[in-house]
Amino acid sequence: MRLIIAEKPSQAQKLAAPYPSKKRKEEIEISPCSRFPEGAIVVWAVGHLCELQEPAYYRPEWKSWKYEALPIVPDRFDYRISKGKSKPFQTIKRWLHDKSITDIIIASDAEREGEAIVRLILRLAGNKKPLTRLWISSLTEQAVDRGFANLLPGEETVPYYYEAMSRACADWLVGMNASRAYTTLLKTIGIEDVFSLGRVQTPTLALIVEREREIKQFVPEPYFEVEATFQKSRSTFKAKYTVGKTTKLKTRQEADDVVKRASGQAVVQSIDTEEKIEQPPFWFSLSGLQAEAGKRFGFGAKKTLDVAQKLYTKGWISYPRTDSGFVTPDEASLFPVTKARLLKSSAYAELAPVLTENPASNKRYVNAKKVSDHYAIIPTEACGDVMRLSGDEAKLYDLITRRFLAAFAPPAKLQKTTVDLLDGKDLYRAKGTVVVTPGYRQVVEMKSKDVELPLLERGETLTERNVEVLSKQTEPPKRYTEGALILAMKVAGRKLDDDELIHIMKEVEGLGTEATRANIIDGLKKRGYVMLQKKELVPTDKGRLLVDVLGDSILASPAMTAKWEKRLHEIGQGSASAAEFIDQAKKMAVHLVDEAKTRVTSANPEGYTIEPRRGSKKGPSRPKPSFGVCPSCGKGLVEHPKFIGCSGYREGCKFTMSKQVLGVGLSKDELTQMIGGGRSNIHTFTKGEKTFNAALYLEEGALRFEFK
Repeated sequence: MRLIIAEKPSQAQKLAAPYPSKKRKEEIEISPCSRFPEGAIVVWAVGHLCELQEPAYYRPEWKSWKYEALPIVPDRFDYRISKGKSKPFQTIKRWLHDKSITDIIIASDAEREGEAIVRLILRLAGNKKPLTRLWISSLTEQAVDRGFANLLPGEETVPYYYEAMSRACADWLVGMNASRAYTTLLKTIGIEDVFSLGRVQTPTLALIVEREREIKQFVPEPYFEVEATFQKSRSTFKAKYTVGKTTKLKTRQEADDVVKRASGQAVVQSIDTEEKIEQPPFWFSLSGLQAEAGKRFGFGAKKTLDVAQKLYTKGWISYPRTDSGFVTPDEASLFPVTKARLLKSSAYAELAPVLTENPASNKRYVNAKKVSDHYAIIPTEACGDVMRLSGDEAKLYDLITRRFLAAFAPPAKLQKTTVDLLDGKDLYRAKGTVVVTPGYRQVVEMKSKDVELPLLERGETLTERNVEVLSKQTEPPKRYTEGALILAMKVAGRKLDDDELIHIMKEVEGLGTEATRANIIDGLKKRGYVMLQKKELVPTDKGRLLVDVLGDSILASPAMTAKWEKRLHEIGQGSASAAEFIDQAKKMAVHLVDEAKTRVTSANPEGYTIEPRRGSKKGPSRPKPSFGVCPSCGKGLVEHPKFIGCSGYREGCKFTMSKQVLGVGLSKDELTQMIGGGRSNIHTFTKGEKTFNAALYLEEGALRFEFK
């Protein structure tokens, strides 16, 4: 008898659905059948049953948050059963060691995290039985049975486990060390809050903060346009005064002069018409779906993923955590069945006459080379009727379905028209679009900013009904929405305006993965680094303070983190060493701890206010001006009215330095310079009846004179 291990209960039920089975409380028993001649047992995890051990497991001194105890770098990484999840683990372990079980089928989600979830259970449970892997992208009965008929050898997917473990251990090293280093050091300058830092979340935060900085520093430049309204018969349209290729004028005077020259009529000088073929849009990857759902429905990235996961569990759409917008020829063979089922719904039946194309032979959609683990998000051959859904599920399913069906429609044919009109020597230009053949636009909604122009003839004279000056100014870059940030993370922050380029780029070094990006953004909100304002992500003082303190640290670098993601991907492909990657992560953790002291010491965090977390009795936290690091113990120095003192005085550090020596007041710059190992300016000091000139410096924490 075979043991099938699923990732969650709902998935287990789908895996057993094609076969005669009986559900019990802790497992599902599949009776002997053609696919399982000796029967099978289906058990399930509840997501991650195993997690990395806490620092204190390795060394007692790593339990408390103290900078002196850092870095935290274990010789090896061990795992434990997650709190509250012992029962499902024990059920799986019991069946693993049951003598009736001959072999194990890993049947979790077919991706890195799914691989790790089950293999960690097998590791902690001491499994020694042979393994095979179920690798499917949909949970329809046909797909499930086809997957069990074509199981992969267990060793074939082991690299995905190594990738997931490498990612988890690297994130643990960076998170544990950087979070504790900056939290404890920022506390020495008056910031009483917990700062969580991470390999992916911190550079993502840096993207948001940098965009906000660009907006704040943006200086709008005024410009002017002249717009004329022309009339032909009962139709009117607008055209803009144009010089060369621009409509922008630098001064109001120039614009007023154009208006003064307006004669009340203009002659059509030329009409340029261009036929344009507009292809249907690509199918969705997860990031593409999150971006589009954000634009259309205002869905957050995590909400989009959660709704898509529900549709996947129903068996109505393919696996949502995919980075591809293409499918393989095998999946394309099911298109006729899927299309026929969708057209049975009253919501799409009227589209049948439009769907005349066969995308199965179109490389725009079917390309096995552009499918890695999973293909595009499309309806499955077992899809249901959208009319049976409601609310968010109905919206997202309709969006996915219409995007899928659009590929069965012909391209749209558009007529792009540019009309030039002359009023004396002044040129006015109007651009418009006429949809000649709507094609796929009858399936999906497409918005166009171009206006529709009346039928015009070269040489005819039109009436100018109105000519006016438009006062405008250049606009700053827009804040990120969650969907826009997902795309920015995918290309590591590089500017990419054309959505089609995302699909044709051969290699993208992004931040995080399709499966993790939504959770990263959600984490930034929960930790108080960013907040949503009218669907836009705005950094808080806490988020801006952290990024400002980090400066040009590699921890805040999207490019650096993207290179790590590339290396992790190579580990998953079996072309890079997991051990070497972990060694690099350990070295980085040590570097980040050392760097943190320098960063916090040289930071200027004044002016920020860190609001307390909800439910906290503490008031807002405002940083105290920092004078660097104590030369005696290494903790931060804090300014008091008459002296500079060590923040570690409660731990016994006695270092203080007066702001006034023998009646001479020292400036802030001098104090900072002395703490950093330099000397003050030369001053004239008086002691009793004697006067002398000297500079001041510190030696082993004590004040010394250097006589001049």
